[in-house]
Amino acid sequence: KVSLAAETPEPSFLAIHPDGKHVVAVNETSEWEGLENSGGISAFEIDSKTGELILMNQQPTRGAHPCHLVIDSSGKTVLVANYTGGSVIGYSILDDGCLGEASAFVQHKGSSVLKPRQASPHAHSINIDPTGQFAVAADLGMDQVLVYKFDAAKGTLVANKPTGKKVAAGAGPRHFSFHPNGRFGYVINEINLTVTAFAWNGKSGTFKEIQTISTLPPGEKPGKGMSTAEVRVGKRGRFLFGSNRGHDTIVSYKIDRKTGKLTYVGNYSTGGKTPRNFGLDPSGRFLLSENQDSGTIHVLKINRKTGELDDTGSVIKVPSPVCVRMLAIDPAK
Repeated sequence: KVSLAAETPEPSFLAIHPDGKHVVAVNETSEWEGLENSGGISAFEIDSKTGELILMNQQPTRGAHPCHLVIDSSGKTVLVANYTGGSVIGYSILDDGCLGEASAFVQHKGSSVLKPRQASPHAHSINIDPTGQFAVAADLGMDQVLVYKFDAAKGTLVANKPTGKKVAAGAGPRHFSFHPNGRFGYVINEINLTVTAFAWNGKSGTFKEIQTISTLPPGEKPGKGMSTAEVRVGKRGRFLFGSNRGHDTIVSYKIDRKTGKLTYVGNYSTGGKTPRNFGLDPSGRFLLSENQDSGTIHVLKINRKTGELDDTGSVIKVPSPVCVRMLAIDPAK
């Protein structure tokens, strides 16, 4: 059963608090309560009986069109990426789940080769590494994956040295996923439809590129209107999945867990148009593809031996889905 949980201005990406009782959502706007060039973030409490979301409070992001966020494992800080603003901001999370004061703000500076799209910074995602000591921001406008030292207790961000890693000019890094072993990371490049694999040093906060591989079938070139969107490492760390908009497929790769290198498995139809996001269920057996322009979520079954995907035939109708997050609930409670 699908039901409306809450209404809020221009919601897109969500993050579930580690306590399983609260959710934070970005409000992807360019103006927030009279503040120009700012979006917002909204904190909610989850009603454990109905699943509805109860608004706790909201804060401005100090940058236009916030598009991605992450809550650290301690649940004390939320970090947000502002796409049009080209910045990242951190807010403390109070014990009751409300958003506290801003703990960090970093304005990106730079550009890349594809004008006007890359004429200015566009922070497209923010993630925290498995050690919890670094935050990684993929900036599409700069063609860089930027690294910050992250203090979970204070919620602060300080540029690491070196400050990050460049990808190919015009690639357009969008989203990032760490391998659960903490040794590898993968960024999906929106503009040139590739994934770049990195070796990650969790002590120094540095990357070394391993490979860059297409998200399309071998020999196929990107067509007009195509772009990538989401990337995720599977639960067991054996496979990596990425979504192609326009091509409307999920690409699957096998991960060499010793080297981090990717081997192409296949491309699989999402059953709809424009898979902006997808989620993996807690068991690691199913992938839920969100097709923004067809208003559907298609459930694909993951072959945990081969990484191949099969359409289960299960379809959920949701208007313009852009983000799915799953919360395991104990039916006995």
